[in-house]
Amino acid sequence: MARVLDLRTWAVVGLTDNPARTAYRIAQVLLDRGKHVIAVNPRGEPVLGCPGVRTLAEIDEQIDVVDVFRRSEQAGAHVDEAIAAGATAVWLQLGVVDEAAADRAAAAGLAVVMDTCPAIEWSRSGQ
Repeated sequence: MARVLDLRTWAVVGLTDNPARTAYRIAQVLLDRGKHVIAVNPRGEPVLGCPGVRTLAEIDEQIDVVDVFRRSEQAGAHVDEAIAAGATAVWLQLGVVDEAAADRAAAAGLAVVMDTCPAIEWSRSGQ
């Protein structure tokens, strides 16, 4: 997990401009930690000054981490997109659990973190 936290480019699936949403708050934490954030949302809108896209396939740079803020039953499709996009890791947020998708990602060589949050993990590690 520490290796994933050190990665730089994070595609945040489900990031919109709604500051009441957890994805928005965590994206701000990522930015505060010097991460390059790409917002992935249905409208492809930029958020927090970060570029926006509709799908991971639209990203034209190396994706280090695909951070999924979607319901568990929707997470697998995004994990499959992450695999196809050549991401280094997938991070399924707190409460997002899809064992089959995690197994597919791991089998494809991606690092997998599931059912936790980077802010929590940074706090636990004292970073």
